[in-house]
Amino acid sequence: MLCELHVRDLALVEDVWLELDSGLTVLSGETGAGKTVLVSALKLLLGERADSALVRQGAEEAVVEGRFSIDGAEVLVCRRVSAEGRSRCTIDGEMATVTMLAELLGGHVDLHGQHEHQALLSPSNHAGYLDRFIGQRAVEALERYRNAWRGTNEARGHLAGIEGVLADRDRRAEYLRFLIGDIDAVSPGDGEIEELEARLPRLRHGDRLSGAANSAWASLREDDGASDHLSRAASALGAAAGLDPVLDALSEVVKRIDLELQDAAVSLREYADTVEHDPAALDAVEQRLHQLADLTRKYGPGLEDVIRTREEAAHELELLEDGEAGLVRARAELVACEAELRGAGEALVAARDGAVGPFCDRLAAATADLALPNASFQVDRVLLPFESWTADGPERVEFLFASGSGEVPRPLAKVASGGEVSRVMLALKSVLGVADSVPVLVFDEVDAGIGGATALAVGQRLASLAEGHQVLVVTHLPQVAAYADSHVVVEKSESGERTVTTARLVEGEDLVTEIARMLAGGSSSTGLAHARELLDSAGRMSAAKG
Repeated sequence: MLCELHVRDLALVEDVWLELDSGLTVLSGETGAGKTVLVSALKLLLGERADSALVRQGAEEAVVEGRFSIDGAEVLVCRRVSAEGRSRCTIDGEMATVTMLAELLGGHVDLHGQHEHQALLSPSNHAGYLDRFIGQRAVEALERYRNAWRGTNEARGHLAGIEGVLADRDRRAEYLRFLIGDIDAVSPGDGEIEELEARLPRLRHGDRLSGAANSAWASLREDDGASDHLSRAASALGAAAGLDPVLDALSEVVKRIDLELQDAAVSLREYADTVEHDPAALDAVEQRLHQLADLTRKYGPGLEDVIRTREEAAHELELLEDGEAGLVRARAELVACEAELRGAGEALVAARDGAVGPFCDRLAAATADLALPNASFQVDRVLLPFESWTADGPERVEFLFASGSGEVPRPLAKVASGGEVSRVMLALKSVLGVADSVPVLVFDEVDAGIGGATALAVGQRLASLAEGHQVLVVTHLPQVAAYADSHVVVEKSESGERTVTTARLVEGEDLVTEIARMLAGGSSSTGLAHARELLDSAGRMSAAKG
């Protein structure tokens, strides 16, 4: 469950701490007070994309922290969003990714907002809802089916590739042999161009380079050269060794320079000996570079691309020369994959067969509790042609709905009103919530479009759902709020020149006042009396008495 939520500098929220209990918690407040901001904060913890526009004006970053109890262990999660849009996450103080947050909390919190009405109205989502109701059996059947579906698509692609290659086999093979031969005639080596280009300066300027090296050597090593002068300097300093540490240090410097000069002279002589004076070698290198440049122009842009092109051509030629044998193997592979897919499809359909009746019954019972006593449901399932099977299964699944007795069930999108869709969605969530065993259910104004007795029914259903789950509800309906175990009022106020959102738990007379505001927009004696009556009918007057 969600034990505590801390939100700082998010939209209008400056700093809000909420301690939450099990059961049903309601968040109410005037329109625009910031109720939905708290839901947005929870969405950030669930891994939703961060938007820098959410950061409170003037703040460097928005911070959302949550303390959860998961499988008996306490987990602390945090999401920070900077004004520049950067996002950082931690789990128990350790750095984490948004994906890690989503994986950690996704199975523990189910958040439902009004946008999910559209998901319910889209038949493409209905198979997923049915499979969630079925549970582990459907999960395993769907996983097997999807693995087989992917394998079949890969086998189809492989076969199509071979067929496409073989369709123009002779002409293609002739071209590939030419390409391979063209490259093999040069036989390029990886990195060869760089090696040859490094040799060019010595080949092109051999005389000047060796002359410079020999002249420098002579200046260092011939009679009365620099080496002789340094040796005499070292001898002169050696005659006064031990008399003054300063002079001794300078003597060591001269000795070191003398040794380095001798090493340099040896290197100069070796360099001069290795410089090539071979016009034929220069011509050979330039000719080789020309050949390699010709290859890169044809098959490049780089020499590594030429080598890779040759490897790919050889592989394709092997397939071509394999010919009919490869085609036979690819066809056999596809037959095997399709057989596995058909078997997995039949298993998935069988898993759904036995669940449709109980699913419709449970959904009808849940909607009956929501002031739709005569509603009925059917699941329309149409087996698709084998070639049209999708990742969701071999059949098209669509929920049909009738709001009254004697009506023919029809697609939800065509017959359900806005208020009915809200109730059906709530019923579905309650049915799936039990099936999924999701600990925390969050509803963001799903009671839109309903009121009166229906609103009471929604409140009762949420209270019933809260017996096995922690339920958080953002609502504007007093009939729903009356059933809450905890009631949090979200308010907007002025702080200096700034508007801030605050949240506070209300009990006793404060609870009565808030219910009266939700009923009539004020706290007249009549409104307060009506609020007490509503709380009493919901069994909540003990909370109102504080």
